[in-house]
Amino acid sequence: MTPDTPTASSTPVVEVSNLVKRFRRESGAVVNAIDDVSFEVAAGDFVVLLGPSGCGKTTLLRAIAGLETPDQGSIRISGRPVYSSADRVDVPPERRDISMIFQSYALWPHMTAFKNVAYPLQSRRGRKIAKDDIARRVRQALELVGVGELEKQYPGQMSGGQQQRIALARALVNNDELVLFDEPLSNVDAKVREQLRFELVSMQRKLGFSALFVTHDQTEAMELAHRIAVLDSGRIVQFGSPQEIYHRPATRYVAKFIGAINEVVGTVTTVDGGSVVVDSPYGKFVGATVGHRFSVGDRAAAMWRPERGRLTQDEPRTVNRWPGRVKAPLFVGSHTEYLVSVGASQTDVRLWSPRSDLVAAGSEAWVSVDADDVLVLPVDEPADPAAGSTSVPVAPVMVPAS
Repeated sequence: MTPDTPTASSTPVVEVSNLVKRFRRESGAVVNAIDDVSFEVAAGDFVVLLGPSGCGKTTLLRAIAGLETPDQGSIRISGRPVYSSADRVDVPPERRDISMIFQSYALWPHMTAFKNVAYPLQSRRGRKIAKDDIARRVRQALELVGVGELEKQYPGQMSGGQQQRIALARALVNNDELVLFDEPLSNVDAKVREQLRFELVSMQRKLGFSALFVTHDQTEAMELAHRIAVLDSGRIVQFGSPQEIYHRPATRYVAKFIGAINEVVGTVTTVDGGSVVVDSPYGKFVGATVGHRFSVGDRAAAMWRPERGRLTQDEPRTVNRWPGRVKAPLFVGSHTEYLVSVGASQTDVRLWSPRSDLVAAGSEAWVSVDADDVLVLPVDEPADPAAGSTSVPVAPVMVPAS
């Protein structure tokens, strides 16, 4: 369920340029939580920052919100500088004209749902809003997220899903152009989370606000995003549509992080344009290079998605085929996952099929996959998260900007 692509606008809602944020560990080592990051969020765009814990996605979101002060770089919101190390600008969070939804909901426990949603309108700087207008906008926001009947309830009287809807209504009532989301659905159960994702996409399409959403959940990212920024060790390693990220990952790290995938590491024996042959522990692979350059003798990873493989009792004609033995078929509802050991090394591979009666456990079978469905990617060297400079430069003193 991917939203429609947003219409291009001359002025991005968010412009992040060469942003750096450093933290010092107790050991004295310096870590770049944000490591020279640059990207844009267009008007009406839904961008998801995706990555495992510690990759820097939340720090990046908080820097855009003004809750973390970067060490270098710049941030512009709707063309207005809100942070610049070069120009010594650091606009306070309340003056950045954005809304944010936190993982903990951050609702006032002593306020009703109505008062929680009304708070941003009552406390905003500048022109005062009439009470009747506040009431109208609050009720519209509550109805929009489907909790209009809860306006007199307190947070302690609500379920987690209901509290999340109140937090969303509070973020939308200001009609801000940009809404930031810090893993807002992680505290609700799976069914409620699925429903809230659907409603969030529908509201974003209807209202047209730009969204920057942090999550470690790949399914959530795929369903919500126009574009996904995959982060690793403080850097954006790929930025593209969900389809691009899934079908054409730029690195082995991205391929392994996004969805289930089979992998075998081997040596390149033949390079022919965009096609590569890899000699692996359980046979030769022919696959696509996905834009990477290889030479004979290079180490490479041949990777393919479980839904792209096939399991047959008869030997197929596909160039990528290997005999194996079915260890276990696992029925998971929408499909059956077959775990098959192949080759002399008895390497386990996973295949998905809508059928649960292809091959019985313990039976011999053939595993095959088309060459176009095999991605050949470089074998990345492990990154040292503690690597970096041994001292932290002193950031210039910032002066608030109006």
